[in-house]
Amino acid sequence: MHLDTRKRIGQLDVSPLVLGGNVFGWTADTPTSFAVLDAYTGSGGNMIDTADVYSAWVEGNHGGESETVIGEWLAARGSAVRDNVVIATKAGHHPDRMGLAPATLKAACEDSLRRLRTDRIDLYYTHFDDESVPVAEIIGTLDTLVKEGKVREIAASNLSPERLTASLAASDSEGLARYVALQPHYNLVSRDTYEGALRDIAQRESLAVLPYYALASGFLTGKYRPGEPAPEGARADKAAQHLATERGQRVLAALTAVADAHGTSEATVALAWLAAQPTVTAPIASTRTPDQLPALLATPDLHLTQEELHLLTTASG
Repeated sequence: MHLDTRKRIGQLDVSPLVLGGNVFGWTADTPTSFAVLDAYTGSGGNMIDTADVYSAWVEGNHGGESETVIGEWLAARGSAVRDNVVIATKAGHHPDRMGLAPATLKAACEDSLRRLRTDRIDLYYTHFDDESVPVAEIIGTLDTLVKEGKVREIAASNLSPERLTASLAASDSEGLARYVALQPHYNLVSRDTYEGALRDIAQRESLAVLPYYALASGFLTGKYRPGEPAPEGARADKAAQHLATERGQRVLAALTAVADAHGTSEATVALAWLAAQPTVTAPIASTRTPDQLPALLATPDLHLTQEELHLLTTASG
């Protein structure tokens, strides 16, 4: 496994596979989350992605659960581990800190720092846009957080091409902190959520791209099959929806054919396809248990042929 090979995001050196933290404090309890984090970092992985809202959608949760678990893990493992991992989190969608108004964004950052038990966030995303706030104000607030040393690099997720372009222009015209990365919804069964204008901007502006929903809520792991009962789980309904489409079934068939040829899993193939796409720096994927992690960790070692990439791309069209 070559997770110790690094990709560049601004001043940050990151793994070619990012560990998603959405499951921590949700479908993975604290001991299991610690085990996943230990296994990932023990294999050379160094970037953990979370958000302040994870997992407010769960009954009894309020948001901040994932950050809290990661913070407890960082505190338990000590400063040497903190200095060797890249922590990415997001603001703008926590129930108590909705939107990107300057005071809200600053308060959200302080909340995240406290939950993460750290003095800086390595990569700080605006999670969802807030069109009631001018981009210059958003960038200005983020620039202040960078100058204060609370944030190292800034990034955007779920941002329109128009607002992304305006944000980059505001940074350039005022000499302020600039988005270095974009986190779009992108995978083999959701390509139009990124390909097109967003991808063009990322390429033109040299933005690092870290797709979320890389495995389509588990659908691209191959555990959902036509005519078979869907596995139970928190994301099962969302993943199973893809089975109802011709494209979903074509993609599954192509994934299985390529996986069988390499003696690997469908999840590894799906992530390898994503990693091979122009502009993609590193896909983000999460796992509820350590035993699901090897399929993700195998991604950097799987080199798909041009024919295999074409087969998968055609099936997903």
